[in-house]
Amino acid sequence: MGSLIRAKEEILSPKAVIDTAPMMNALKISEEHRKDEQQSVHNAPIVSSYNDKIRPLLDTVDRLRHLKIMQEGIQLPTIVVVGDQSSGKSSVLESLAGISLPRGQGICTRVPLIMRLQNNPNPDPELFLEFNEKIIPTDEEKIADDISIATEEIAGKGKAISGNPLTLIVKKKGVPDLTMVDLPGITRVPVHGQPEDIYEQISKIIMEFITPEESIILNVLSASVDFSTCESIRMSQRVDKTGQRTLAVVTKSDKSPEGLLEKVTADDVNIGLGYVCVRNRIGDESYEEARAEEANLFDNHPLLSKINKSMVGIPVLAEKLVRIQATIIQRCLPEIVRKINDKLSANVQELNKLPKHLNSVAEAMTTFLQILGSVKETLRKILIQGEFDEYPEAPKMHCTARLWEMFNKYSDELQSENDVDDDSNKNFLLDEIKVLEETKSIGLPNFLPKAIFLTLLQGKVKGISAIPLDFVEKTWSYIETILVSVLERHCENYPQLISSARRAAKNLTAKKKQQSIDWVHDIVEMENLSDYTCHPEYSATWNKLMAYQATLMENVNNPYSHDVVSLERFGSINIAHLRGFKGLVKEAYDVKMRITAYWDIVMRRMVDNMALHLLFSIKNLVNKEMQADIIEELVGPQGTGLGRMLEESPSVAEKRIKLKKSIKLLKESKDIVANIMDVTFED
Repeated sequence: MGSLIRAKEEILSPKAVIDTAPMMNALKISEEHRKDEQQSVHNAPIVSSYNDKIRPLLDTVDRLRHLKIMQEGIQLPTIVVVGDQSSGKSSVLESLAGISLPRGQGICTRVPLIMRLQNNPNPDPELFLEFNEKIIPTDEEKIADDISIATEEIAGKGKAISGNPLTLIVKKKGVPDLTMVDLPGITRVPVHGQPEDIYEQISKIIMEFITPEESIILNVLSASVDFSTCESIRMSQRVDKTGQRTLAVVTKSDKSPEGLLEKVTADDVNIGLGYVCVRNRIGDESYEEARAEEANLFDNHPLLSKINKSMVGIPVLAEKLVRIQATIIQRCLPEIVRKINDKLSANVQELNKLPKHLNSVAEAMTTFLQILGSVKETLRKILIQGEFDEYPEAPKMHCTARLWEMFNKYSDELQSENDVDDDSNKNFLLDEIKVLEETKSIGLPNFLPKAIFLTLLQGKVKGISAIPLDFVEKTWSYIETILVSVLERHCENYPQLISSARRAAKNLTAKKKQQSIDWVHDIVEMENLSDYTCHPEYSATWNKLMAYQATLMENVNNPYSHDVVSLERFGSINIAHLRGFKGLVKEAYDVKMRITAYWDIVMRRMVDNMALHLLFSIKNLVNKEMQADIIEELVGPQGTGLGRMLEESPSVAEKRIKLKKSIKLLKESKDIVANIMDVTFED
């Protein structure tokens, strides 16, 4: 016995296949024990002293099942009884429990029946049914009828089935300490009154119970059928291919004794925990009479007596089930404890993450300011400092990088517009010559009117004015999505604030965008109205470009020179068309070089000032304007808006209730298993 139930450190992983070696060792009944059993089988109850040792284990699991711990995703060690319809399942369970179960045509078991058998020294049996939060006492005379009534209440009248369980508690002298789940018998063809998909419904329930690694499958087979064709075998093989957690009970041995020995010894269907052959109770036989007839059958029948006595009889079945149950419970309990602790810890953490339930406007204001502080900190990190640890897998929220990309594109667009010089080979200096002709006036010779420079400058400014406006539109639209996203994330625990927060974000960014648009209009207008720079680069660039004026004029004035001249900044220029404007070419070249040198300064101002304006605007939005605007939007002048925070959303309230209920259940479960884990079982 000590080899079966050892210290709690022996943990069975839920992912691992159950180690059946201890089970198989436990099931090898010694020769001496078999002889004693043969001598006393007619009179002894189907219960051994072993029951006293495993009762605390079984009570622990039963209490956990009663608490519905499996709803928390924690599987319990369970003996699951499956079999094809009319395989003799009910007869086996009746023999183990010593009571009568519902009988009749078609499916009698329409709901999972959890049978909790408890050996009780009291000569008067105690029977109870538990279902739908009720406990109904019953007795041996009316138990079958009461089960039928309870089944109708759970699954409805007729022949429909349900996955909601019914628990039967049998406290009776001489029964083995066992807890088993009896499932509806498998049928493929619906009879009158049954749903067309009855097979699928039953299969779904069976698979839910037998799939967990913690389940021991008690497969009830009729001796008259080919085991390999049984649907219950096929189902168990799908989840237990090697049969290491499957035990087979062969019923109706007396009806089909021919070839039974060969079938249970050959084991063509991988029954890892072995076979037990039994005789069903017949007619009005008492359970004692049935056991005596069963013992006589396997002792004296010419064919059945050849089957090893460790494989026949209800007492042997009871002994095996008790031992298997003890082993699997003892192995699974440490893992169950771990799962309970993990689930409890996770639920407590999740509950702590839920928003605090607010009871006053003062609490609401405090929480609201905390949310705003968190929003500001997040925006400061992603929009100003370039940190994105809060959004490692969301590139859209890596704001400084995305703004740099947008700004770089803006700079490139400006530069590409600056580089455009339509048909420069054919029209070089024509714009400047045209302006010189149109601005002639009576005055001193060789004097360049300011109007010439401003006219050309305004044309170039107009050509690029849409680019900064487009950049401003795109930039603030992006910042709006960021602000809305951050606000929604930090307000997610208070969904009643989200619509107001979104509106506040849109209003704020719309205001900031308009400010930027007005600023762009101002700088464009300033560039239109005046020409000024103190940057020495202007003079340096102009002087450098003017150095090529003599070369140009020499080629323009010489009708025999080449028509193409190479100039700094402009490359190869066709000058043939300039020979018709000799009197204005020199002045036009001077004007163009001044505009070219000055335009470099303008472009730099358009880029540098935009960068400074954007950074300054974002900083003000985060550090100053956001909080005031959102408070005004969410709270309102009278402060009544905070009252909405006191109204907890239905989803949060439901989640809080669910978590508290789960935590209570897990704590109770933890207390239940705490004592049993410290118990040492001895031989």
